[in-house]
Amino acid sequence: MDRRELLKLSLLGSAAAVVASPAAAAGCEGDGTPNQFIPKTAPDPQPLVGELDKYPKCPYCGMDRREHHRTRMLVHYSDDLADGVCSIHCLAISLSLNIDRSPKAIWGPDYAAAAEPRPLLEVDTLHYLIGADLPHAMTARSKHSFATQDGLARIQAAHGGTPSNFQGALEATYLDMAKDVERIRARRAERRRRAMEGRG
Repeated sequence: MDRRELLKLSLLGSAAAVVASPAAAAGCEGDGTPNQFIPKTAPDPQPLVGELDKYPKCPYCGMDRREHHRTRMLVHYSDDLADGVCSIHCLAISLSLNIDRSPKAIWGPDYAAAAEPRPLLEVDTLHYLIGADLPHAMTARSKHSFATQDGLARIQAAHGGTPSNFQGALEATYLDMAKDVERIRARRAERRRRAMEGRG
């Protein structure tokens, strides 16, 4: 992975990230500072070992990573803190909020694998397909990863999309962030509205 490119993309994401106010996050150590976004789990020198048990929920959206194993990702920072997220969308948030941490490894799933859950591989080795007509966590424009070019080609033949690499997929994620956040916010507001009507 080209670290300079990753840093540049993270800076772009930082400019777009919405930071919670101290009042909204009251009760957490480091409220009102960048420390409130530090991954809350203990340093982990082997984050891949039992990763779904150690990181069951995405810390940014709350989604179940086992349920979304086809899109989940895991980033391991240079200080051994790890972030297990549900998708490349939430990975982009993690990279933006942890701007002072250098990722020493990032893993993504092989969408074409038959194993359940999908195995995680280093993103530098993965092939990405952007915009296939397949569902994806947290984004309307899918960004699925594949261990082999053949696996990507089979899915592309059936579902379309444009091949890319991790850097291209991450850049597309940052570009899609505004529309995706607006869509997610509207969906959650509608869910809350229905829940309130159900109580009435």
